[in-house]
Amino acid sequence: QVQLVESGGGLVQAGGSLRLSCAASGRTFSTSAMGWFRQAPEKEREFVAVISWGGGYTYYADPVKGRFTISRDNAKNTVSLLMTSLKPEDTAVYYCAAGDTRGIFTTASDIDYWGKGTTVTVSS
Repeated sequence: QVQLVESGGGLVQAGGSLRLSCAASGRTFSTSAMGWFRQAPEKEREFVAVISWGGGYTYYADPVKGRFTISRDNAKNTVSLLMTSLKPEDTAVYYCAAGDTRGIFTTASDIDYWGKGTTVTVSS
């Protein structure tokens, strides 16, 4: 059974940092793009960041560019998201995602596997 399990969410003050992790199991994702989406209350799920299968290419949504850093460890089948300079508008449920593409993804329709999400709350 393929699973993506997120961890690292929590409550943090504005300006603080959090690191989210996603552990994949059930198959290797070393040839898949992996990334993160988020969904704030009463809003649609939106793309946050993606990293290519080999880790050589990353792409970020404009609201998080320069503040978030995505990385992956194919040997451990994990992907991480370091979030710094957090803002209240970053409050959301963050979902780990994997897409069987040699390129990258930026839309939910390109995702083949989803995690169940981890909640990040940023207080002002």
